[in-house]
Amino acid sequence: MFVHIFIGLVDAMDYVNLGSSGLKVSRLCLGTWHLPASREVDQYGIPKVDVEELRKIIKRAFDAGINCIDTANRYHGVMAPVDLNHVGNAERILGELLAGYDRDSYVLATKVRGQMAPWPNGEGLSRKHIMWQIRESLRRLRTDYIDLYQLHAPDPSTPLEETMEAMADLVHRGLVHYIGASNFSADAYAYMAHLARELHVPFISAQELYNWLERQNEDKLPVARRYGLGLLAYSPLAQGFLTGKYLSGVPEGSRATRPGDLSKELVKRYLTPERLKALQEFHEVAADLGVRDSQLALAWLLKRSEEVGVPIVPIIGVSRLEQLEEDLEALSVKLSWDAYKRLEEIYATLVNPRKP
Repeated sequence: MFVHIFIGLVDAMDYVNLGSSGLKVSRLCLGTWHLPASREVDQYGIPKVDVEELRKIIKRAFDAGINCIDTANRYHGVMAPVDLNHVGNAERILGELLAGYDRDSYVLATKVRGQMAPWPNGEGLSRKHIMWQIRESLRRLRTDYIDLYQLHAPDPSTPLEETMEAMADLVHRGLVHYIGASNFSADAYAYMAHLARELHVPFISAQELYNWLERQNEDKLPVARRYGLGLLAYSPLAQGFLTGKYLSGVPEGSRATRPGDLSKELVKRYLTPERLKALQEFHEVAADLGVRDSQLALAWLLKRSEEVGVPIVPIIGVSRLEQLEEDLEALSVKLSWDAYKRLEEIYATLVNPRKP
């Protein structure tokens, strides 16, 4: 079998240990929630993933030294939210495209929790569901192990003890190397870390919504620091609102113009007068530094990592090869503490609005 190797900028890529583990990941992780869309549609009228464009993106990412790919069993890649006719699509496509690469050369992360079938145990974090879905994810991804298996969200109907014992069994069987979680409370992360120590398994990461504009998850940073968790930051560009393209209105073809409640929620969340003003000031800082807004947003996260003492790895969503190139250039942006402080002062106006 022909095997790709990492070439190009690999020597220039920085790597960080994820949490207190020995697992080394690139400073950027390639996400798969938002993949390039094809002009073709499937039998349900849903756009297909542009597999050839994604193939180019993965190759370029690997050539540049990115060694981390994050997905989930429920992801479709283009469609959100996902119905039961489309679950597992992102994993299946990744399994096809990653088949030509040395499996030990990259870190593969996926998740479990979401509904995958209509029956009673078709979703959740029960032992039964987890054991079923690890088999399914391994089959779809065409691999015999997952590097990082993450609990995608809480399941109030299942005790965390049952969930963590099931995850520990997967580690002890060699099907999973490390475990993590996503979208849990700070207290839940602390308890899971405690359970993991009792079960002698490496619980190493928290995946949370985190970017310059949205910091509601910062209460989890002290827990991450205390228990040795790395932070995988999803939506580092705030669904594209930290790219500068919304400063003059909603551009045609953007996520905010797609049909459905998600688009309405994005507009309501981000396009308030206060946030638009802050985004404009953010843009001015980027212009002063001679970088793109998106690059400044990623550079801020890396600088934030230094300040809070927690490894932060942005998960980038890429639908075009050009976007990946821009994100890679962000790694060369050395944000000074003065510029960082200026960004914090702008953000403070959102938390404590200036009086007119």
